[in-house]
Amino acid sequence: MAAKFALSDSSLAVIVGSGAGGGTLANELAQKGISVVVLEAGKRLEISDFKNDDNAMFGLFTWLDQRTTTGSWSVAKTSPTLPVWTCKLVGGTTVHWTAAALRIQAHEFKTRTIYGDIPGANLLDWPISLDDLAPYYAKAENKMGVTGTHGIPHLPVNNNGKVLLAGAKAIGYTRAGQTNVAINSEPRDDRLGCQQTGFCVQGCTFGAKWSTLYTEIPKAEATGKAEIRSECTALRIEHDREGRVTGVVYADAKGELQRQKARIVCVAGNSIESPRLLLNSASSKFPDGLANSSGQVGKNYMHHTTGFVFGVFEKPVHMYRGTTISSFIQDEALHKPERGFAGGYLMELLSMNPPSLALNIAPGKWGHEFASMLDAFPNMAGLWIIGEDLPIGTNRITLNHDVRDRFGLPIANIHSDDHPNDTAMREHGFRQGEALYRAVGATRVITAPPAASTHNMGTNRMSAKPRDGVVNRYGQAHDIKNLFVSDGSQFTSASAENPTLTIVALAIRQADYIAGEMRKGEI
Repeated sequence: MAAKFALSDSSLAVIVGSGAGGGTLANELAQKGISVVVLEAGKRLEISDFKNDDNAMFGLFTWLDQRTTTGSWSVAKTSPTLPVWTCKLVGGTTVHWTAAALRIQAHEFKTRTIYGDIPGANLLDWPISLDDLAPYYAKAENKMGVTGTHGIPHLPVNNNGKVLLAGAKAIGYTRAGQTNVAINSEPRDDRLGCQQTGFCVQGCTFGAKWSTLYTEIPKAEATGKAEIRSECTALRIEHDREGRVTGVVYADAKGELQRQKARIVCVAGNSIESPRLLLNSASSKFPDGLANSSGQVGKNYMHHTTGFVFGVFEKPVHMYRGTTISSFIQDEALHKPERGFAGGYLMELLSMNPPSLALNIAPGKWGHEFASMLDAFPNMAGLWIIGEDLPIGTNRITLNHDVRDRFGLPIANIHSDDHPNDTAMREHGFRQGEALYRAVGATRVITAPPAASTHNMGTNRMSAKPRDGVVNRYGQAHDIKNLFVSDGSQFTSASAENPTLTIVALAIRQADYIAGEMRKGEI
């Protein structure tokens, strides 16, 4: 039975956000007997609320609160007030994600050491290695039911994947195959197996895809140690005279201000809202925001280097059928600087419906060329380039004091400029994508620049030294012992891999650390 805690209860772990980091952390702590309150800004939906309807689900899920965007990246031009698709609901973006669950490679934890000094980039090694995280990756994969791990069968390859894999073989790639995804290939964990409907990002109507909404959160509540408060927006984190955090002020569903006391506070609101909350929690003791003695809060925003490649064929492909991301190519994910850039990129399957295709493939275009693209939709195959976006100090989240939300707080501004490394990587990916599709008979290849992405990373990064980042190897703030960051904002580098598996693994590891420190009376 779900718990109900008093606002005055100062023994709690208060978690802001219920997605991959916050939802997982809540369950892990609750299972260890630690009382938890989760503050989630969005509503709580059920699987029965999901529909195989792209537009309806976009409006139901998406964080639509106002944001502004600056910088030279294409998103600032195409969708300046909606720079990223993050979800505002219990479960966060785990309701929307495509479920690709991949481990960061060893070299991607040590980019400063391996890539060297790249002008314009702010590279830093993670204070942990792949070996440190490997046992937690294993726990995360087992928890999430990741195919291709722990004896869990892969999902079948759809037509789009067959084209991708045939093209990979034709141009000599050898590291192509079925993607590791957190979607049940057979019934598991009291959830159905995948039904191959193709509507993965609209909310899985069968519950086959792992989401904290219907996995971690109900399990946490079942312990009697966790309370989920939906439609509760965290406004600021408070602290005492010694600088220890003491609780969170939030607006409840009625818009009334509440103050929840806490023993520890864990911030898991995504790489945009997490730094915004810390910056909006500035005080006379912390005039630049909480955990920001280094000046690094909000800096080093990363969002992956991306781009679209579509091949048009003589016969139908029907790329929208089957699991969205059943196959991928890893050959270009290695660090091979002889290509003209550091780091690497994946080629992952891409499936779009006609409205999304129209919006992303040729934004602002019209006429015969545009119409012919839409006419070719049944015969299209698609892939997504997803590569390592280098951290840059000026790519950052700041407070826009000229625009305020309904609670009177400055909104987030996202500034991002492409690094030359990003541009070189994207162009290489376009060339390889075109070669791949041409090799298997594409009559036409269309490339398109990146669109808004959910892969937000950095802004509260891990560092060995307090001067270089915001949190330590466990996501614990360098400045404040009982303040933690529990989402992708703690990433030190972006890697070429989708971030969710790593966020979950870090949350499991962080829960072990928090429980241990609590037992010792350190926090």
